[in-house]
Amino acid sequence: MIKAPTSKQFALEMVSLETLVPEAHLLRKINAAIEFEFIREKVAHLYCANNGRPALDPVKLFKILFIGYLFGIRSERQLMREIQVNVAYRWFLDFNLTDKIPDASTLSQNRRRRFNESSIYQEIFDEIVEQAMRNGLVGGVVLYTDSTHLKASANKSKHVFQELEQTPKDYLQSLEDDITHDRIAHGKKPLKESSKSPEIKTKKISTTDPDAGYMVRDGKPKGFFYLDHRTVDGKHNIIMDSYATAATVHDSIPYLSRLDHQMKRFNLAPFSVGLDAGYFTANICKGLEDRKIYGVISYRRPNHKKGFFYKREFTYHSKKDYYKCPAAEILNYRTTSRSGYREYASDPSKCKSCNYLSKCTESKNHQKIVTRHVWQDQKDEVNSHRLTKTGKQIYKKRKETVERSFADAKELHGHRYARFRGLNKTKMQCLLASACQNMKKIALVKWKDRLFVFFYNYNAKIIA
Repeated sequence: MIKAPTSKQFALEMVSLETLVPEAHLLRKINAAIEFEFIREKVAHLYCANNGRPALDPVKLFKILFIGYLFGIRSERQLMREIQVNVAYRWFLDFNLTDKIPDASTLSQNRRRRFNESSIYQEIFDEIVEQAMRNGLVGGVVLYTDSTHLKASANKSKHVFQELEQTPKDYLQSLEDDITHDRIAHGKKPLKESSKSPEIKTKKISTTDPDAGYMVRDGKPKGFFYLDHRTVDGKHNIIMDSYATAATVHDSIPYLSRLDHQMKRFNLAPFSVGLDAGYFTANICKGLEDRKIYGVISYRRPNHKKGFFYKREFTYHSKKDYYKCPAAEILNYRTTSRSGYREYASDPSKCKSCNYLSKCTESKNHQKIVTRHVWQDQKDEVNSHRLTKTGKQIYKKRKETVERSFADAKELHGHRYARFRGLNKTKMQCLLASACQNMKKIALVKWKDRLFVFFYNYNAKIIA
């Protein structure tokens, strides 16, 4: 016989939130592992001390944001609806079952009016990293860096073309000094100051989100995107830095300045860094060698014209500073260009009758020019690291560290898309997403340690 169920919807029950949240719930682990009270002190100067309506506790406010990033809830309205019905969320935020949940506009108005121009997001991220360091989860020996794209909230068809002046690179002054020294060492006069006007480039600018960059990369989708440049520590995958830029900014441009920021902010002295081929530039190799860091960078085959000699077939002799071609002829130094390349030129009278001429050059005067950057020695030194046993072991862990960090961010924390428009808000998203991933890592590692200690003590009692 089937009995009709009796409704229990209106039955009074004596319950507490503490008993309703499972012991192994992620938010319990995070609440036990992370100290959040620092937030109140860091934002105190942004609140009026003796005027206005009572504000929502800033610790609760940021915990609400953390829930959204921890569980990949991209919509703030949806986030508030989830908090309304989720007992674990209420417990984490210290709301009772009958407490009224704040409106979604509380988040948006605080973001726009109170925190928009502040550094609070960077400060929260840095504090979480410091908590990871205090728990022994940061080795600081090997750092891995890469970038991933976040799709901007902008239609790729809605754009205008603008002519923009190119921003000069940070390392140009150092390069110019080395070019001058190199020319003097070769008996050449220093180059005159360039009277050339700044380079102007035509770029696509989104009419919806002008801060986003139009990305055109091999194997990547085309459209308006942002980049999250992220550095991960090799010990427990703690994210040490997150820095957002438009997708038109090359990975190598902000790298050294962000590396210096981490070393200074967290007092790091890394032994090595692991990078992909996009970072294999003369500037980065020089910077790593100057900082005494063992750079391990992937190799990318250079562009090559079929049927012609590879550049590696021209042998460089450093002592006498010349190149030798496959026909054993000498290419002597000619000059050092403003872009930082030495030029080594062959003797046209000898090249004209050479059997290898058709495989060597197509120049009308039968002269072969081989270029070498003034920082090529540093590039060669860094390139040699990837072939060593140590270098291979370091690079092998890239996919287990920074690439896994990005995979988790996109799959679990809603990091495929920029949640807001504008670079500042995207920086906020990247920092909060990274901070939440770090919280999760700290909590899970401490939970495993706790279980290990429990079972170790339990087994010790049984044996005794």
